[in-house]
This record gives sequence, structure tokens and C-alpha cells, in this order.
Amino acid sequence: MTIKLLIPVCLSAAMLTSCSLAPRYERPMAPVATEWPTSAGIGPVPALEAAGEPHVADIGWRSMFTSPKLLSLIEAALANNRDLRIATLNIEAARNTYRIQRADLVPSVNASGSAIRQRLSENSSTSGTSETISSYTSGIGVTAYELDLFGRVRSLSTRALNQYLATEEGRKAAQTSLIAEVANAYLTYLADSELLQLTANTLKTQQESFDLIKRTFDLGAKSQLEVSQSGTLVETARANRAQYQRQVEKDKNALTLLVGKVIDPELLKPESLSSVQLMEVLPVGIPSTVLLDRPDVRKAEYALKAENANIGAARGAFFPSISLTGSAGFASSSLTNLFVTGSSSVWSFSPQVNLPIFQGERLISNLKLAKTNRDIAIAQYEKTIQTAFREVADALVASATYTEQLHAQQALVKSSEQAYTILKARYAHGIDSYFVLLDAQRSLYAAQQNEIMVRQQNLTNRIDLYKALGGGWK
Repeated sequence: MTIKLLIPVCLSAAMLTSCSLAPRYERPMAPVATEWPTSAGIGPVPALEAAGEPHVADIGWRSMFTSPKLLSLIEAALANNRDLRIATLNIEAARNTYRIQRADLVPSVNASGSAIRQRLSENSSTSGTSETISSYTSGIGVTAYELDLFGRVRSLSTRALNQYLATEEGRKAAQTSLIAEVANAYLTYLADSELLQLTANTLKTQQESFDLIKRTFDLGAKSQLEVSQSGTLVETARANRAQYQRQVEKDKNALTLLVGKVIDPELLKPESLSSVQLMEVLPVGIPSTVLLDRPDVRKAEYALKAENANIGAARGAFFPSISLTGSAGFASSSLTNLFVTGSSSVWSFSPQVNLPIFQGERLISNLKLAKTNRDIAIAQYEKTIQTAFREVADALVASATYTEQLHAQQALVKSSEQAYTILKARYAHGIDSYFVLLDAQRSLYAAQQNEIMVRQQNLTNRIDLYKALGGGWK
């Protein structure tokens, strides 16, 4: 066998068609309803796909978030966040793992060359005298190439491919989560900043009121009870201010961790929650099958395909494996005559067949393990869909109620302000006691705090709905 014959033989072996013993993959039925639940006043919404509305997964995050500061923070996080960087590097690792596994489908051809020069003693020489001999070899060869007649190697390659694709979807899911986390962390920072400002203003007003009551008490016009009651408001506001100061700094630290670098102080100048711009309406009137486009769901499905392919590899291990090892080249005792075709050519060919006879239930248990892992992957895939369905359903229910709650809270603040103004005038004229005015102040302060928190929760829910429907990774 010459070198010219060795290469076609290897290529022909590599092109032998293998049968696949892996079960035919069929996507499990999604264990959720086809439409979103109609609860909390939410009625059935007609599908918007026919009207040309895009899926949420096709809406880029730049279209969802339009506030300049928030956009800058998200851009910085995508460029510097370490968790996302690790997810991206995991893709490279999975891609190279797949390429290594795929390389087993074709023979590995290696070129080799060697030179040996040695001196033989009189006792070891065949001529009875000491002599120096030389040996030169060169050639190409194939080592232990397995003919994939039963699809074992191809199944392992398919498994590695799906594991790589699952890792890539995992990076998309990580990006989606990162964008939502940055947006929500920024909203939390703005809300706490507003609460801090509200508390500071309240503390200033209550301190002025306390000082006035204290002076009138010193003149004998007020009681000690009124001084003590006014003091409770001052100290409560002072404690709240310290709490919100601490929380604002922690919010900055959380944002810095997500962004992955020191944040420009200009981006941390507080703005009003009402000025944060998000996409107003999301195309949610589409069937629940849109969840299949979520990166985490696609990741779970690729993991399922990988375990399905692994069953084929486990089945293929029951059958004989054929390995080919061969080489062809030249050998000569003289370097000048090494490549003389007729007298220096050498070759070797050593096929090997391995037939499993007794493995102590190793092969059977390995096949059972592969099937069990496939069943686990199915359950994980179905659970991922169910979790996604619940997230969307929860966000839809919240969307139908947060707007009403925010309007009611704003009306409550307005009514509390009016009540406080009236009671303050009545107290000044001696009609009502200071206890009544104190209660009105507490109610107004609580209503103002709740308005800020409800506004934040309303914006956060819209971000959660965007994420739950699969947006954010493009």
C-alpha cells in the first residue's frame, strides 16, 4: 500500500454511512394553556400577529428603554459585566468542545519522520565487529480511527453540538436578565433617591414645626404632650432619612456591580421616576407558544436534544467497534536513498475489531442512565415553560392593576394634602387638637411614600413583562 492508496482508503472509510440509534426527537407538548389566563379583569385579547405587530423577542432593548441615562448604563453593563463575560467565554469553551468531538468523525492523518544513528558493540553486532548504523524513516499514517458504523461517534458529536447551542442560548438568557436587572436596579435607585428627598423635606418641615411648638411651650402656650408628639415626627423622619441614605448608597453599589466598572457621576444624578421613558404598550395579545422563543426555554430544549442524542451513543456501545490503524512511507539506512520509491517504500495496516461480550451490566446501566437523563431533561424543559408562563401571567395581572392602583394612590396623596391643610388651619384656630394634626401628617407622609413605591413597581412590572415574553437579548 503506497501513500497514494492510503489517503483514498482513509477517505472512503470516513464516508461510510452510519446508522443512527438515537430515538427520533419530538418536541414535548407545552404543559400550559394556549392563551393567557383571564383574571383580575383581564379579558381575552385578540392576536396581534395578524396586524403585523412584532413579537416581544424581536423588540430590541434600545426600543424598550429610551431614557438616555438608562441606555448608557445598559450599554456599559453589556460591555463590562463579568457574569455576561463568563457566559460568553462559556460559549467559546462549548464551541471548541464540539469541534473536538466532531473531529472524531474523520480520520486524523499525521506525518512523521525519524532518524536513528547508533553504534553496536562487538558482542551485539551480527558481524562480530563494532559498527555504526543509521536508519531513516518518513511517512504518513492514521491511528485508531473508529469506523462509525452504528452512529456512536456521530451521536456524541450531535450531543456536543446541542450542548454548545444550549450554552449560546444561556448567554442570551444571561443578557436578558442583565438588562432587566440593570433597569430595575436603576429604578430602585431613583425611587430610594426620591424617598430620601421626600424624607429630607418632611424632616425640615417637621423640625420647623417642632421649633415653633417648643418656643410656644417655653412661653406657656403649649403643653408638654404637644412637644413630645411633635418630637416623635421629627425623630421618625430623621431615622427614615438615615435609612434611605444608607439604601441609596447600597443601590449605587449594586448598580456598579452590574455595570462592571465605575459609573460616571453624571449618570447617577437622580431624576424623577415619572421622567423614565419605557415603551408604553407591548404586543402581548399573542398565544402562549411565544414562550418557545425565550432563550431559557430554547436552552432547555437544546439540553433535551443533547440527552436524546446520548441515548444513541449508549446504544451504539453494544455493537462491535472497528478501528483502523495504518501507515505508509519510506525507510532506508541512507538519507540519500530514503525516497527511492521501489526499494525504500514501507507500509502497514492493522484493523482492530472490539466486540463487547461481558461488561458486568455496565452497558445496560449506561443506556438506562442515558434514558433517565433524557427524562430529567424533558421534565426540566416542561418546568421551564411552566415557569415562563407563570411569569408572563403574573406580569399581565399586575399590568391590569398597577395603573389603577397608581391613580388611586395619587388621588389619596391629593386628598391627604387637602386634609392636612384644613386640619392645620383648624389646629391654628384651636378647633382641633394637635393629635389630629399629627395623624394627618403621618397619613400624608405615608401616602407620598407609597405613591413613589407604586410608581416604581409599575415600571418594574413592565420591565418584567418585557423580559418574561423573551425580549432583551437582541
